[in-house]
Amino acid sequence: MADQKIFAGPRIRRIRSAKGLTQTAMAEGLGISPSYLNLIERNQRPLTVQLILKLASVYKVDPHELQGEARGSVAALKEVFSDPLLVGELPGDQELIELAEAAPNASAAVIKLFRAYREQAERLSDLNELLAREGRATALSGARLPIDEVHEIFERRPNHFSSLEEEAEAFTSVLDPGDDLSGALKAWLKREYGIVVKVLPVATMPNWRRRYDRHSQRLFLSERLSPFDQLREVAMEACLIRMTVAVAGEIQALRLGTDEARRLARFELGRYAAHALMMPYQPFHAAAIRSRYDIDVLRSRFGVSFEQAANRLTMLQRPGASGVPFFMLEVDNAGNRFRKAGSQGFPQSRFGGGCPKLPVHVAFTQPGQIFVEAVEMPDGAEFLCMARTLEGPQGAFSERPRRTALLLGCDIGFRDDMVYGAALPGTAVGAKVGAGIAATPVGPACRLCERVGCLARAEPPVTRPLGLDEMVTGLSAFDFQ
Repeated sequence: MADQKIFAGPRIRRIRSAKGLTQTAMAEGLGISPSYLNLIERNQRPLTVQLILKLASVYKVDPHELQGEARGSVAALKEVFSDPLLVGELPGDQELIELAEAAPNASAAVIKLFRAYREQAERLSDLNELLAREGRATALSGARLPIDEVHEIFERRPNHFSSLEEEAEAFTSVLDPGDDLSGALKAWLKREYGIVVKVLPVATMPNWRRRYDRHSQRLFLSERLSPFDQLREVAMEACLIRMTVAVAGEIQALRLGTDEARRLARFELGRYAAHALMMPYQPFHAAAIRSRYDIDVLRSRFGVSFEQAANRLTMLQRPGASGVPFFMLEVDNAGNRFRKAGSQGFPQSRFGGGCPKLPVHVAFTQPGQIFVEAVEMPDGAEFLCMARTLEGPQGAFSERPRRTALLLGCDIGFRDDMVYGAALPGTAVGAKVGAGIAATPVGPACRLCERVGCLARAEPPVTRPLGLDEMVTGLSAFDFQ
């Protein structure tokens, strides 16, 4: 305590006010001058060990109350001011610290009000989704970050951009890559723009996947990336250079509201174009049909990762040459959803993707294993889902690897077109009559699901009142009527 300066002016002032003392009276009790106490209360002087001991003996103050009291409040206030409505209002954390120190009760009230606001916003979002499922569109919306706006637009539209597919095919003709797309791209960047690609060690580039240095005309890649991800980064850079007009046209068609959202959309379209270049439409579509959409066969044939091949399957919606209408969901082991996309838009109203019983969550129990399962929604709609974990950029021995899980799904009616359909279990108790498969009952999300007795339920449904009964306890943690 002697090595750490403790500034506790607002807390000393609250203690003095609670005891009804003037600065003169309290200073006399502590054996210091009123002017010195005034400086302490204004945080212009720290508390000494002697003063802390004096406060404890004279005014029965717990020394622990004089330090660290506001730490939790500051963290909660940071959460409040990170909301889209308030982000950017404060230049730094100092004002939050001052607010938590000087007015803890007001801080607590602000935090309580924010949590109530957030809860109501979530319920409003659930209600909006519920109405949309019933075909009653609403204009309910709240303040959104640019990334939320971009994600929402990309999730609702088909994951297919015809102009970028055409540009990728034309680019492939120019490159004539043969079996070495990476070498062809590096040679093209060097020949046309003088850009040299270089892989740097983690110690040199610890925080970036890719960085383009305009002054030295060098494109740096992190050695953390797998060869597949390094190829995608080079392809993204080349596509964003060559397809500037086509990408700008697609961004304009999306009608985004801010420059930040347009920048994020450019990144997403660059990723799309890179996949189109790495896996040309016609050869990939033909190979997908011949292999019955076996992702492991496709990844080997085109020299890409599992994630890249699965992502590309959601893009096969060219008129006259479309594939199975897949949709895709990527989550981490905490349940955070990173990406949602679909060949016809992610089926949010029909599928949801927020159920903890989906196989994408089970995939974390056996990394690298493919889980295949049929699931049934409350309205009877059935989907074939396959899930597998994905490994992120490689780290050092002391670093915990980033691991997510990918779910690829489609309507159950396409099961005979895919190799994964044969992995579904046979008829069992509870299976739909005539379906020939046993489907796992799931829901769109706990707040929108009314399945009774669900062991995986995490929240009560917004559509039903809670059924609290001291005499009866159901299987779910949230009983409802």
